[in-house]
Amino acid sequence: MSTLHVTNIGDGSDTVDTEYVINGSAKAWINYNATGTVATRDSLNISSLTDNGTGDQTVDYTNAFAAADYCSNATNNGASDAYFMGLHTDSPTTALARLATFRPGVGASDYAFSHASMTGTLA
Repeated sequence: MSTLHVTNIGDGSDTVDTEYVINGSAKAWINYNATGTVATRDSLNISSLTDNGTGDQTVDYTNAFAAADYCSNATNNGASDAYFMGLHTDSPTTALARLATFRPGVGASDYAFSHASMTGTLA
């Protein structure tokens, strides 16, 4: 495989420093249905999705992160009231993340449209 070494990438009218592309792009993401039988709609660098119970899913990465201090963002839609989605534990690993969905006044909840993305350095 060949490697290109460039400082900027452009399309003729816009230019971006490759540092943003390398370090600022999502290295893993998933769009999935968490209701009934969980199912991935689309993803990048996700090898599997496991349902651990209501409001609790695990995503395994195809290519691991270099360290467990990567950043994750998660959200869902379908509820008219407040909800929270984020890491299930405060200790993600380089190989997987466990996601949790909580709805105030209800507790753990599943949603038809759940999304998560992770940014950081791959191993």
